[in-house]
Amino acid sequence: MVTARLRVTTLDAGPFTMPKSDLVYGATGMVTVPSTVAVIEHATHGPVLFDTGVNHRVADPEQAEAHWGPGLRAAYGAEGFTRAHAVDAQLERLGYRLTDVRYVLYSHLHLDHAGGMTYFPHAVHVAQRDELRHAWWPDRWTARGYAFDDYAGSRNYDFLELGGDIDLFQDGTLRLVRTAGHTPGHQGLVLDLDHHGRIALMGDAAHLQQGLDHNVPMLSDWNTEEKMLTHGRLRALSRAGIRVFLSHDPDHFAALPHDGEFWD
Repeated sequence: MVTARLRVTTLDAGPFTMPKSDLVYGATGMVTVPSTVAVIEHATHGPVLFDTGVNHRVADPEQAEAHWGPGLRAAYGAEGFTRAHAVDAQLERLGYRLTDVRYVLYSHLHLDHAGGMTYFPHAVHVAQRDELRHAWWPDRWTARGYAFDDYAGSRNYDFLELGGDIDLFQDGTLRLVRTAGHTPGHQGLVLDLDHHGRIALMGDAAHLQQGLDHNVPMLSDWNTEEKMLTHGRLRALSRAGIRVFLSHDPDHFAALPHDGEFWD
């Protein structure tokens, strides 16, 4: 039973190894990064997910070709992704049933964040409205970030379509904040924990702390001006005493509770 209002743990549901310059323009060397999924237990509303990682089919090279498209498994450095990394397998390992999950929140719908959508047809799915529209018909130059098969069967799912910031449960525990730039409808999540204070899970609002520190975008960002404004919002959160965590920064993931350890 949850005694705190809220508690959270994290999972790596999609390790990638890639040139660092893919994440921060002009950086050098290679980097292995996580795809962070947050498992949030709310005292009233039960298990909530923030993002869902990579689809299990990507663990198999042939199925990855069908699901993501030719060559993308190698291009994204996802060869280290195994069936055990997929969010459904990890939740079951932690003792959850998939039907326990009542809400699934998305930073955005890229293939390393929405890959597990189809595991939760019973849940309420929460995304920004313009992100949903862009995912279904993306600009050509951003299209390879989306895997249509991740959400092709979701038209009859229960979607809560947002148009900006919201206090999701109207109790101050989970606040979704709009952080456009990487995609049109990117959003982050601010949690108010009883014992660990406020933390901000910011998805790909920035990719690595290095990029945020030096205000450097990612080559595949949808809109650089919006991304720089979002960097400013992240810095404002930090100045307010909120700890900011990025989905793909390995140091950030290491600092978070994971694999069944919880913060409350």
